[in-house]
Amino acid sequence: MSAANNKSLSFYFAVFFSVIGFVIAIAANAVVPQIATGVIIENYDFYGLALNMNGTYRIVLALIAAFYLAEGIFSAFDKGRRKKYQKRAAFRFAAGLALLLWDLLGTKLLLLPQPFFPGPAGIVRAFLIESDYILQNTLYSLRLFFFGFAIGVVFGIGTGVLIGWFPKVYYWVSPVLNVSGVIPAVAWMPFALTLFPTPFAAAVFLIVISVWFPVASLAASGVQSAPKALFEVARTLGARTPGLLFFVAIPHAMPQIFTGINTASAFAFTTLVMAEMMGQPGGLGYYINASKVWSAYYKVFAAIIVMAILFSLISALIKLVEARVLRWQKGLLK
Repeated sequence: MSAANNKSLSFYFAVFFSVIGFVIAIAANAVVPQIATGVIIENYDFYGLALNMNGTYRIVLALIAAFYLAEGIFSAFDKGRRKKYQKRAAFRFAAGLALLLWDLLGTKLLLLPQPFFPGPAGIVRAFLIESDYILQNTLYSLRLFFFGFAIGVVFGIGTGVLIGWFPKVYYWVSPVLNVSGVIPAVAWMPFALTLFPTPFAAAVFLIVISVWFPVASLAASGVQSAPKALFEVARTLGARTPGLLFFVAIPHAMPQIFTGINTASAFAFTTLVMAEMMGQPGGLGYYINASKVWSAYYKVFAAIIVMAILFSLISALIKLVEARVLRWQKGLLK
């Protein structure tokens, strides 16, 4: 058998391996009876469809399996994507088995402490009961995150460039940045709630603070580290001070600026959730607090899953923008 055929078989096995764990989890949920008592499986009206938590959970697993199957078919035509897909096959298989085990212990047998650790089917039930309310709080969180993160990034880049380029600005602003940057943004909440007219504006301020420090610090470092040789070449070509700043210093600092933005996105999301849990009229953090009061921990897990998906999508979007802006680095870095 040729090496090419061996590689093809290896890839097909990776596709099978990626999907089979979720297929086994679907079969186990359908076949294993509900042994433990106390779990109510009832139908809910979900946009005109009568669905129960187990049936919906199996649909979710089937969609995940279909996604990985489609990804495998798409990856088959590109060597780089094919190699990356194969590397993650074992993890996907383990994820399917982990969901199977969680389903058995958390739903079928109720061996996990209840109601603190519901099974995955129970978590899906939260979306059947109040999907509109979850969506409403998700949109509130996205709006709050967008305003705070966007303002923080713009403010951070502007501050960092000024610090890195102008010695007098560095002299006055750098100590303020270093002192205020080590203080957690949530610590400013009592002052924010007093100074700003609405809880939303106060939360935006806290997110801006959490984003400002890492972006400004790394932007300043990137501008200051620009090699003198680049400026000398630019001056030789006739560049003046604005040109040196906008076409030499800032482009050189862009990798570090994006490092700061990636770091700041995690800080911003943490601050977002904390702010929502401590004084917002909506949002996923607010939803978690409200659910916890009623010991509806399956709703808490549902909100956590939505948060994980949102943060993954936000991180992926930042990576896409970074790849586009820093496309000149392709082939230069490992």
